[in-house]
Amino acid sequence: MTPRPTKLRQIRDAEAPHIDPTGKIRLTADRLLVRVPGDSERRSKAGLLIPATAATPIKRCVWSDVVLVGPEIRNVKTGDRVLFIPQSGLEVDVEGEIFLLLRERDVQAIASDRIDPHGGGQYL
Repeated sequence: MTPRPTKLRQIRDAEAPHIDPTGKIRLTADRLLVRVPGDSERRSKAGLLIPATAATPIKRCVWSDVVLVGPEIRNVKTGDRVLFIPQSGLEVDVEGEIFLLLRERDVQAIASDRIDPHGGGQYL
């Protein structure tokens, strides 16, 4: 008889990001995959709803969660929140869910619980 996994282990599996359960997706170079920000529709100052298809693209930075990172990423880890311009990314469909594919240089800021002893920063 094999032991059953504990409830704590089951909760961790349920909370893990559900991207590629087979582990077959590997990003190349300095690429990172982030969740698509949820605010696709906006409201005007008068309160009218403007759908994403009718709105003119605004170069406004948004925050999103990092799901996968490539092997040459220096400052961003999976689970961090990053600030970026959505138009700088490419949409990717992974198992029916849409994500954005970015380069590390497109990231403007990183929010993380980790303490970086080197101070982070971008490279040229």
